Amino acid sequence: MSWRASVLTLFPEMFPGPLGVSLAGKALENGAWSLETLDIRGFASDKHQTVDAAPFGGGAGMVMRADVVDAAIEAVVDSRPVIYLSPRGAAFTQERARALAEGPGVTLLCGRYEGVDQRVLDARGLEEISIGDFVLSGGEPGAMVVLDACVRLLPGVMGQADSLTEESFEGGLLEYPHYTRPRVWNGLEAPAVLTSGDHGRVAAWRREQAEAVTKARRPDLWAVYLKRGGGTA
Repeated sequence: MSWRASVLTLFPEMFPGPLGVSLAGKALENGAWSLETLDIRGFASDKHQTVDAAPFGGGAGMVMRADVVDAAIEAVVDSRPVIYLSPRGAAFTQERARALAEGPGVTLLCGRYEGVDQRVLDARGLEEISIGDFVLSGGEPGAMVVLDACVRLLPGVMGQADSLTEESFEGGLLEYPHYTRPRVWNGLEAPAVLTSGDHGRVAAWRREQAEAVTKARRPDLWAVYLKRGGGTA
């Protein structure tokens, strides 16, 4: 059975979007995963398909109604986790992507307006995930990010398994810098160690570079890496 993704959204026409090309698109075409989009408006009970209402207590914007969102979730609920894309959610990580990829799939709820009525989030026990410390117009771009990160980890999607184990965030480090032909470009030469043919030296250099760039650019990741026994302070 292929890995299954369901997306609850007010804009189903946004999908598959970029997920329909490159690796994710080929995997979708080959049946490695499936994508289902459900229009949340179709679960509204009135003739105008109303999905939002003014927030209790006043304030700007509108809030997506609990009854409508709950009906949409009920239509797809199964053993897969249901995740709400939200700027207040836990940071989406490579570790979470890998865990999701190892499961049967995922259902993603895309919010709009000021968000979703808290009651349905609590009643359904939804996991909330954020793709970064910024606000988007809706959860759809975040859903695409989550799906792309998961799909590329599915068996057979990536051409070389080594590519997965040497990427940024695998092992808690950012990825080392890359070089290719020509060996000398605009007077700049690729590091000699990479053309030495000494695989041990190459591996050591790459580890050193990964540690250096992580320490310089992501001190938060570096601190976690040290706590896990990696590197040197």
